[in-house]
Amino acid sequence: MCGIVGLVNLTNKPASETVLNKMNDSIIHRGPDAEGVFVHANVGLGHRRLSIIDLAPSSNQPMYSSDQNFVIVFNGEIYNYKTIRTELELLGYKFRTSSDTEVLLKSYMEWGEKCITKFNGMFAFAIFNKSSRTLFIGRDRYGIKPLYYYLDKDVFVFGSEIKAIHASGVVLKKLDKKGLLQYMTFQNFLNEDTLFEGVKLFKAGCYATLNVQNLTDIKIQRYWDFHFTEDLSLSRGECLEQLEFLIQQAVNRQLVSDVEIGSYLSGGMDSGSITALAAKQLPFIKTFTVGFDMSSASGLELSYDERAKAEQMSYLFKTEHYEMVLKSGDMERCFNKLVHHLEEPRVGQSYPNFYASKLASKFTKVVLSGTGGDEIFGGYPWRYYRAVGHKDFETYIDEYYNYWQRLVPNSALKKIFAPVWNDVSDVSTRDIFRDVYANHLNELEKPEDYINHSLYFEAKTFLHGLLVVEDKLSMAHSLETRVPMLDNDLVDFAMKIPVGFKINQLSNVIKMNENKVGNKSDNYFSQTNDGKLIFREVMSRFIPDEVTSRVKQGFSAPDASWFKGDSIDFVKRILKDKSSPIYSVLDYDTVNVLLDEHLEGKENRRLLVWSLLNVAKIMEIK
Repeated sequence: MCGIVGLVNLTNKPASETVLNKMNDSIIHRGPDAEGVFVHANVGLGHRRLSIIDLAPSSNQPMYSSDQNFVIVFNGEIYNYKTIRTELELLGYKFRTSSDTEVLLKSYMEWGEKCITKFNGMFAFAIFNKSSRTLFIGRDRYGIKPLYYYLDKDVFVFGSEIKAIHASGVVLKKLDKKGLLQYMTFQNFLNEDTLFEGVKLFKAGCYATLNVQNLTDIKIQRYWDFHFTEDLSLSRGECLEQLEFLIQQAVNRQLVSDVEIGSYLSGGMDSGSITALAAKQLPFIKTFTVGFDMSSASGLELSYDERAKAEQMSYLFKTEHYEMVLKSGDMERCFNKLVHHLEEPRVGQSYPNFYASKLASKFTKVVLSGTGGDEIFGGYPWRYYRAVGHKDFETYIDEYYNYWQRLVPNSALKKIFAPVWNDVSDVSTRDIFRDVYANHLNELEKPEDYINHSLYFEAKTFLHGLLVVEDKLSMAHSLETRVPMLDNDLVDFAMKIPVGFKINQLSNVIKMNENKVGNKSDNYFSQTNDGKLIFREVMSRFIPDEVTSRVKQGFSAPDASWFKGDSIDFVKRILKDKSSPIYSVLDYDTVNVLLDEHLEGKENRRLLVWSLLNVAKIMEIK
């Protein structure tokens, strides 16, 4: 787990070691253990190392082939690297380290671009071939490890974080207005755009081979994609037995490490399952929970503190347990540092994750997370039921698109973006939404097909957003987060499981506003809280039924209450300041009408408030 940077001067001017060092320095938090740069003519690569596997200096990067022709910088872990290494040794390759980095490098030397399909892990890497003057870049299937880039006629520059690209000095830090419009619709980016002009996020599940002598465009090739499609020949019994094996295999694979591994442990099923299985291999594993002070919370938010449930599971699994309690002021306390590290405030309020990573990093360099279980096993059924009953794909798109307008609905975009509407009016967020399905346009004939469409969308977008946030906030504390639910074999099988084994209330099509003030509808959840059924049944073999039967709950602070209570002065100080740079692109009066509706308790706009706070702070930072 590390940070990588690189640049290619397309004018054939020599790459600058000074610039590479500046880029490296900007992401020192990702790799405080070692650093290195490589320069050859117009190409430069840089690396910051967080030592996890093979701690010896011989595994530092950039790493070279024995003939010095190939050079790699790599961020991530290849969990099946020992198997690939054995295959390469049978082909005659010799190894001087025990690292997965060397295995990745020699895999490319043997199989070229096709090597990327062999890797089971999380990764973003670049390999330079001196003789062919090409640069091979790849990112893992799911987007666990981020990789950003910028390209113009003079330079191609990339890095694990956006700040590394800005540190290169080749592009100014400037808000992308069109990117902001997409963000203010979805609280996410559904394509490669970011909040920063010119900076793109390299697509997950893709690679590219670049000619560093004649680079005018990047032809990104897809090597893998989610494909949710039912295998109706699978019986329930077969699914249960296969899942039990695959989940245990996934956790065991991701325990490979030369440093200590811990695990997050909430009161929920995903982290509880991961911890239960890891504890079988790692007695007295350290576990970590973040809870919340509920003295000023109300309504549904009173259930957000899961410490008691986590403590119960810690007792059952015999873990060494640590916890932290957050109060409303903790959001304000970490805010500037969080915005710096997060860069893009995607999908939800993430400062509790920042503190969870901070806690875990005090005790270990690697932590296991349950992220991904909801997306592959159907953990959000109240969303998917919106997909049932549509007559065709376009009607389905309209319905699901309307639901995923998480911050500002289409009807209000022109008004809120009034200061810059002429600059962004050509952006069609519906088209952006529809384009997500470009590789998943299978026949839609029955309700289960529509559900699988929704699972595909959420894995491609919502899950990806969660992964980007998790990476940034864990690496802010030099902590590696692993996600066993996104093991290749487990995901491949989970996508084939019949929908009826995951959820079973397909006849219910019920509307609700998830941001409704007060409690969510009991009637709604009594009819739709039936997600992850097959996963719950499998994990009941390892964790108590009272855990597997719990209502799905996300990791969230009681911010709906705090934003209009304890933190109201903080919110007002930022968002009621007419001189704030955010009002050069957004209309002050429109924003404050929406803000006041939240502060007065008329609407729950906690996600909008959080997003506005982040964008306002981003625009302040030069």
